Amino acid sequence: MKKKVFLIFGTRPEAIKMYPVYKALNNFKEFETKVVITSQHQEMLRQVIELFNIKVDYDLKVMEEKQTLTKITNKVLTGLKDIFDTDRPDILLVHGDTTTTFASALAAFYEKIPIGHVEAGLRTHNKYSPFPEEMNRKLTDTLTDLYFAPTEKAKENLLKEGVEERSIYVTGNTVVDALIEILQKDIKTNLPINEDEKYIVATAHRRENWGKPMEEICYAIKSIAEEFGNQYKIVFSVHKNPIVRETVNRILKDTKNIILVEPMDYLTFIKLLSKATLILTDSGGIQEEAPTLRKPVLLMRNTTERPEAIESGIVRLVGTNREKIIREVKKILTNKEEYEKMISNKNPFGDGKAGIRIAKIVFDFLSNGGKNGIS
Repeated sequence: MKKKVFLIFGTRPEAIKMYPVYKALNNFKEFETKVVITSQHQEMLRQVIELFNIKVDYDLKVMEEKQTLTKITNKVLTGLKDIFDTDRPDILLVHGDTTTTFASALAAFYEKIPIGHVEAGLRTHNKYSPFPEEMNRKLTDTLTDLYFAPTEKAKENLLKEGVEERSIYVTGNTVVDALIEILQKDIKTNLPINEDEKYIVATAHRRENWGKPMEEICYAIKSIAEEFGNQYKIVFSVHKNPIVRETVNRILKDTKNIILVEPMDYLTFIKLLSKATLILTDSGGIQEEAPTLRKPVLLMRNTTERPEAIESGIVRLVGTNREKIIREVKKILTNKEEYEKMISNKNPFGDGKAGIRIAKIVFDFLSNGGKNGIS
């Protein structure tokens, strides 16, 4: 009888990073692979599912207007319980640090279903930054049976927390796999800017940046547009969250040399990043994509769970103070040596074979009766 492997995700970044695992698992005739989505994000998630032709077996449809973390958690727990009662997997694979991730791991734990955590072990050691992602990831790791750490540093974090080394596998980050495949796709995209123009890409959305930090970010970007507008346009991808949109539109709408755009499909967004001069963001995933794209990033956060990106030089942590953001942008845009220094090192996040490694580890785990799992 085939072993049932379930993958669950609810946001676009999760779907992107789980796709290489999904693709690799489908090469094993011994597996019946099924996908559960929570639709924590809806429209943006569907874009990736269609792009990568992922077959969805169950949709919990948790998305609602003004959804709270509590509501998402409750809906995922009860929705998965209903599924597990009639279709029980031999292992559940979750990804990263979303509320979907933690609630799904908890639901599987309640049913004594082994859990594999893709992208395990990332830490800032500050439970409110990023919020709620830091604790989502840490709590998920307390329930996990198979830890797929993207880097040696992630493995070290897990070991310090008492995880048995035999349960930890350093695989590389699956985003590199997905990105390599995307860059090979010859699909025409409509960028929101003339490809001959020089431009900067900006994104900002994190909960811990809502309010004053988001205002500081926006005023910094406004000043950069005013000073460097003759040389660079700024393309700001505005997140769907209404709190983010209110701040961004209030400060930046109709500002000369700033183009405010709706979130793009993943293929278009990657093409946009690949042609940019510089990226300003508070995103987690972009820190991992930038080394493959060889694009410098100024990270507008006070902490990062991806220190490898900082150490490689391609990402600089600049916080949310407007003067510091402006100062660092000036330094990079006016000093060629400074710019080149940021993109000269190798990719710290892997070689594009993480999905294959993870599928093989899952196969060995289930073939051996779950030797690292529950008894």
